[in-house]
Amino acid sequence: MTASDFASLTLTPSLLATLQELNYQQMTPIQQQSLPAILAGKDVIAQAQTGSGKTAAFALGMLTKLNVKRFRIQGLVLCPTRELAEQVAKELRTLGRSIHNIKVLTLCGGVPARHQILSLEHGAHILVGTPGRVLDHLQQQRLDLTELSMLVLDEADRMLDMGFLDDVATIAAATPAGRQTLLFSATYPTGIEQLAARLLQHPQRVSVAASASHNAIEQQFFALAGTKPEQAVMLLLHHFQPESCVVFCNTKRVTQQLADALQQHGFSAKALHGDLEQKDRDQTLLQFANKSARILVATDVAARGLDISELDLVINAELAHDADTHTHRIGRTGRAGAKGLAVTLADSKDDYKLSLLQDELSQTIALQALPDAALLNSRPAAADMVTLQIQGGKKQKLRPGDIVGALTRDQQIAFEDVGKIQLHDLWAYVAVKRSAAKKALQILNHDKMKGRNFRAWQL
Repeated sequence: MTASDFASLTLTPSLLATLQELNYQQMTPIQQQSLPAILAGKDVIAQAQTGSGKTAAFALGMLTKLNVKRFRIQGLVLCPTRELAEQVAKELRTLGRSIHNIKVLTLCGGVPARHQILSLEHGAHILVGTPGRVLDHLQQQRLDLTELSMLVLDEADRMLDMGFLDDVATIAAATPAGRQTLLFSATYPTGIEQLAARLLQHPQRVSVAASASHNAIEQQFFALAGTKPEQAVMLLLHHFQPESCVVFCNTKRVTQQLADALQQHGFSAKALHGDLEQKDRDQTLLQFANKSARILVATDVAARGLDISELDLVINAELAHDADTHTHRIGRTGRAGAKGLAVTLADSKDDYKLSLLQDELSQTIALQALPDAALLNSRPAAADMVTLQIQGGKKQKLRPGDIVGALTRDQQIAFEDVGKIQLHDLWAYVAVKRSAAKKALQILNHDKMKGRNFRAWQL
């Protein structure tokens, strides 16, 4: 047994068995550095990029401490976005699946509060949520955090960026002074230092260098040289032909304009930014994750918490405002040991930003010419999958097996042509191969599931 084995930690046998079942072999660097301190009950400041395994680090610490027989809120994880909160809650439930009767509840904005109020009345062991909605429930006296033993601030730098500092401090003030506090952040600006000083007691600080996370990422830089940014992005997409790509922009307006331009030229592209309705944000993320959309054009804040394991390409349509943000953007690709590619567009006005980035990367940045403009005459590839929405979900007792069973009955559709399925209270989404979409819609609209008919349509 080596120091990087999970078995070297003081984890319960059931948690170790779950890790083995999930094929968690060795600890990642951030887990190896932070978990001993977390399990020892110390406050921890951990600096690491997305995709480094930090969620499992604090989840294992929280689950180890949990007394499931005591039906009180014992753990709270605050996240900047709903997407990240749902991802964290999912990992907590997965890692804690051997703990009988554990209840993990998500409290986020953008969805009606009434369902959350009902769930809170029934109690929970762990809450995962966004600061605004958690504070709202707290102020309405629906939350009792007096028995909280662990508070986690995930992606703390983005919570700071989004103006959640006061909300986080107010929530922390409603928790016991003797709680354990863990702060995870990709960057460590002055504001985070001040927040840590307010909320943490004698913290142990651990850090995984960005270079360790990004050694599988190749970076290329291209000069715009008078080419319009949207045309330059199209040239790069035609040249590299990624199956999945995130294009980063600095503002919501530019993000939407670029997504619209790509769609008009036949690209399978979606926009993701803060001006979208929550339902549209959810559907966009769903379609990108299940390969029904190849390209996601996003702002930095909107893309926080994206968990796309197979991302071939990141394009910076605009150079990030600072080196930390650039590092975080490119960290979306090359995850979990896979090779990744990040390309950045720059103009003469970006000289100062490029010089700062050169210092950060400790390398000379050479701008290369864009691919041949003749590529603009090419036809973009369609997404492999399409997403079908079904008017029925958990409330109608639908299960993923019902949907798969209906589609593959009598081999009408091949099992491998059915992709990811997501179930919500009143809706279900299923991804199917583009070639099977018409047949799948016909089946879902005419055959019965759970003894009744459901309506379905393509997003």
